[in-house]
Amino acid sequence: MPSFDIVSEIKKDELQNAVDNANRELQSRYDFRGVEAAFTLNKQDLTVKVEADEEFQVQQMDDILRGKLVKRNIEATAAEFGEITRSGKKSIQTVKFKEGIDKDLGKKIIKLIKDSKIKVDAKINDDTVRVSGKKRDDLQAVIALVRGAELSQPLQYNNFRD
Repeated sequence: MPSFDIVSEIKKDELQNAVDNANRELQSRYDFRGVEAAFTLNKQDLTVKVEADEEFQVQQMDDILRGKLVKRNIEATAAEFGEITRSGKKSIQTVKFKEGIDKDLGKKIIKLIKDSKIKVDAKINDDTVRVSGKKRDDLQAVIALVRGAELSQPLQYNNFRD
């Protein structure tokens, strides 16, 4: 019976490369000369700490980071930009990256599939949604349906098996 998994993953090495490239651009930009500004990646919880002297500089750094993420094929919807806070002489912002499908999003995907009346079966397994059906064309229709829906985070489709 053909099946595939709907997952939400971020390639950690590409994220590291995007942060490194953003730091390199900061060093070469004229408007950041003499400013202590940096991007810091925490790989365990997939967060990037954005630090600069002023709030407007943090906003400029957000644009730099978004550009580098797009160049590395990481969708900007995977990033959740937090509030800019002031800590002493620094302005700090935390950017969290969403990975995995939580229960609410999983239920939303399953409801979307069931409402479409396509003859497939969808189940939540931890942080993935497994879709199985009798026909390959039905599974491809489900992929097209989920791609067309505007969901809160980017999704990938893995383990397509006949």
